[in-house]
Amino acid sequence: MAFELLEVRLAGREFLLDPAGALFWPERRMLVVADLHLGKAEALARRGLLAPPYEFGATLARLESVIARHRPQLVASLGDGFHDGRAARGLEGEAFDRLAALVRRQEWLWITGNHDPTIPLALGGAVLDRLVLDGLSFVHVPTGAEGEIAGHLHPAARIATAAGRIQRRRCFAADGARLLLPAAGTLAGGLNVLDPAIAGLFPAGFTAYLLATDRLFPIPARRLLPDLDPRRHRLPLERSSSAPEA
Repeated sequence: MAFELLEVRLAGREFLLDPAGALFWPERRMLVVADLHLGKAEALARRGLLAPPYEFGATLARLESVIARHRPQLVASLGDGFHDGRAARGLEGEAFDRLAALVRRQEWLWITGNHDPTIPLALGGAVLDRLVLDGLSFVHVPTGAEGEIAGHLHPAARIATAAGRIQRRRCFAADGARLLLPAAGTLAGGLNVLDPAIAGLFPAGFTAYLLATDRLFPIPARRLLPDLDPRRHRLPLERSSSAPEA
């Protein structure tokens, strides 16, 4: 499958957005992902909730694929690489070997998050609470500062298509000065970008870059829809396809 990457500028530098939800910085050969939440299905199961067993493998397969596509020198995971400390500490067997092999294939940086304040050193890679590089700040929790690239909030956007259908997709959010990455984890979910927690980070407005199977769709914030209040509305099933109709 051919993937169409989308070029964006951030603080005067060029980046590529990948439909897998990753950010690639060609100048540095650096790949950035956020909120993998590895082990979330297991964490839900420990609480007695039903969860699909494929979560870890599906998230890791997506990560392996995007790394193979870009062949980076450095991968940075912007926090919440693991859903909780127990998932990180309890990783073993084939799952541990597969992730460790991927981490050691290139330089790797774990930025700590609120779900994973500690990372098992046996996996390999370096651990920091933030990375500042060429005037850009790579963090987990966004502050809205210029030059900031962050995760944590799991942005998603809801749109009405030309055919009158409603779609809700994970997305990047950016305004040329700061950028928010979507969650890369299979079960991570998403917060509507019109929520004040996200929209408030972009004082002059922003563009949402909606993820599809093999491409991205830039949609200005003014065209996006808020989520309906489920207490007041009976929500129809929202259709999902490989490409939203702009």
